[in-house]
This record gives sequence, structure tokens and C-alpha cells, in this order.
Amino acid sequence: MKRFTSAIAIAASLYGAQALAWEATEGRPYEGQTVNVLAVKSSQFEAHEARLAEFEDATGIDVVYDYVPFPNMKEALTTEMVAGGDYDVVSVMDQWVTSLQMLMEPIGPEIEAQGTDLSDFPAAHMRHGMLNGELVGLPVRGHVQLLFYRKDLLEAAGVTPPTTWEGLVTAAKAIQDSTDAAGIALPYGKLNGQNLMVWINLLWGNGGDLFDAEGNPAFNSAAGVAATETYISYLAEEIVPAGSAVFVEQDAVNSFKQGNSAMLPVWWWVRSQLTDPEQSTLTPEQVGFTALPSVEGADRTTFTNTWIFGVTQESDNKGAATEFLGWLTDPALERDVLMDPDLSEVVAVHMSNLTDPEVNARWGGMHQAAADALATAEGIEFGDNWPRIALILETAISSLASGETTDVQAALDNAAEEIAAIR
Repeated sequence: MKRFTSAIAIAASLYGAQALAWEATEGRPYEGQTVNVLAVKSSQFEAHEARLAEFEDATGIDVVYDYVPFPNMKEALTTEMVAGGDYDVVSVMDQWVTSLQMLMEPIGPEIEAQGTDLSDFPAAHMRHGMLNGELVGLPVRGHVQLLFYRKDLLEAAGVTPPTTWEGLVTAAKAIQDSTDAAGIALPYGKLNGQNLMVWINLLWGNGGDLFDAEGNPAFNSAAGVAATETYISYLAEEIVPAGSAVFVEQDAVNSFKQGNSAMLPVWWWVRSQLTDPEQSTLTPEQVGFTALPSVEGADRTTFTNTWIFGVTQESDNKGAATEFLGWLTDPALERDVLMDPDLSEVVAVHMSNLTDPEVNARWGGMHQAAADALATAEGIEFGDNWPRIALILETAISSLASGETTDVQAALDNAAEEIAAIR
């Protein structure tokens, strides 16, 4: 995590003073050109498309969107990288950036000239737009984790939302003493690395990281052992629902929705499910949220998911494409979507919007809770082999949770050895 700090700091120093909102390039130099955009299917991106008239009128540039469902997006991007030529701008998920780096053009000088304020992007999102010290993309979509909790159950137990993982255990036990609900719902089973998303926050909070500065596995350090022992200990402490050793994320979400658990660390976009009367037994008045707890004495963290938009190397309209990126990543556009009463879009990747009082008034303070975590979160490194790495790690966590393996150090050492062999 820490070795990307310098790249982010360089970006902030280069562009941080440029806090101007997007303005069309004087003279409409790209008038008549067409920017073709390949984007993952998302209501947020459709909301941007619905506002294109402002951009097209100001620049004379036509923009055409093509959407691809998420399961097919990586293949579509790979095809574009190999064949090339169809798209000028593409959306890329964080885990794919490294393997698709030959697809995207460095855009630093052009973005600087537009006055884009890169320091307004949280480091955990911004890092995925940087490759080899160069800017290749800008965050447009990003998710964070929050701690959702039952206001009524915490109040009945006489506890406040925990700010530390140590305090979470105390709160969970107090809740269980006064209600029939489990303290917290967590995923320990194997499915797409879901059991890593809380564990990694504990790893960071204990001062550890997945890899060292040379790229070698570092999660089997003393910090990694402490984080893993803490995560597994919630099973022994019996503050999670029965059967949690095989829970995946949706199982944990369902436990909370059904009133069987009092707390739930999960992605912020899940909020709508938690109070949907067709899916949940809970009312909006019962559900609160806050930033994830931290390890005592450590900064807050959050595992993140980020989508960046970049300009393709094969684009024949790079200037027009970069002009479009400037508009697309203007915080004013993001805010307009957030505040649209006809929409329910919550995603924000600008700190100025995450901390905006009116945005928070509309969404009950959720964005400020996200900002609190993102202010000190630097995010995760993803490389070409991340899917295989995640599988090895989630298998280790699952085996410890199920009791198949009991030696934490040995389990992490074995995982480190496997991962070192493929990096």
C-alpha cells in the first residue's frame, strides 16, 4: 500500500493547485469530431450520458456511448486492446488496470492543462489512474465499505457505534446480552475474495500490507498474523451468527436484513437493499451507518472498488477524448447527479462532494462517513495475477475459519509461498 504514496503525492503536487471547474477549450478546436466511449453498464454512467448536451454544445464534439454488462466487460476491453481502433475512451475496473495498461494513453499534461484538480480524488481511488508514475486514467466510479448498524439494538444495549475493532467486540457482546441478534455478520467462506475485504482492513490497521516494496508477500508478518487471529477470533467469541464459517457476503447481508445481526461491514451501495421492503424486514429508521472501525491507534481504512476512464492509445481523437474526460470528471457533474431528485445515484469520488453539506443532507451523512475512511485510506495494489492471489488468500482464511487449519502462521506462510511462485 505505502509504495504508491509517492506517485499520488506527485500527482497532487502537479495538479493540486489547479482547482478550476471544467471549461471547454477556447476556440472549439475539436468541433466535428466524435468520441466513442466503451463503458460498463451502469445507471450512473447513463445519467452522465443524459447530460451530454451541455458538453456537446460547448465543444462541438459528438459523444457516443456503448455499454457492456459487467460479466463481459473485461473481454471487451481485452479485445479493444488487441484489435484496437473502435473506442476513444474506455472504463476500466481497478483490478484490470495493470493487465490492460497497453490499452491506455498517458494523459497527464492534457489533464493538467484543463485544470483538473487531482487532489480532490481520494488517494485510494486515484492510485488506480497512475501507472509507472504517469497518469493514464481518472476515477469516475468508486465504492467504499461502511459499518451499517441497527440503531434500535445499539440503543437498547446502551452502546454507541464502535470506532475501533476492539470496541466492536465490546458492543457486539452487549447487544447479544440484551437481544436475540448476533453482534455482527461477517463473511468467512470462499467466493471471489469476499472474505478478504474486512481482513485487509485489519491487516492495514495492524501496520501490515499484502506486499513489501519489492513486491514480495508481506502478509505473513507479525502484523498479518495479528490481523488474521483477530478476524478468526470473532468466530470463537461467538459474536457472529451460527454457520458464519461458510458465509459469503450475501449471507452476511441477508442476516442483517432479516434482523438476525446488529452490525454489518459492507459496500455502501448495499444500503438500498437493507431497507427495501421487498427484501428486508428493516425500516430506514432502524439502520445507521458510520465509517469502518479502525485498529486502536491506527488510521481508518476502507477496501475500495474503483472504475477509471482513460483514453485509448489507438484513438484518432485523443484531444477530443481528453476534453471529454475533463467534463466527465468535473465534480459539478457528479454533484448534479447526486442531487437529482429523480435519481438515486449515491456514488461520489470527489472529496468536495463527499464532504458537501447538501449532499450529506440528502443522503443522511453517508458520504461524510465515506470521506472519513477515505481521508486516510490508500487502497490496494492489484497486479496481473490478482485473481489467483485472491484465491490463495481466501482459501487460507476459509480454512482457518472452518477449523480445517488451526496454525495461523503456517497458513499464511504457505499462502505466501504459493503467491511468491506466481509473482
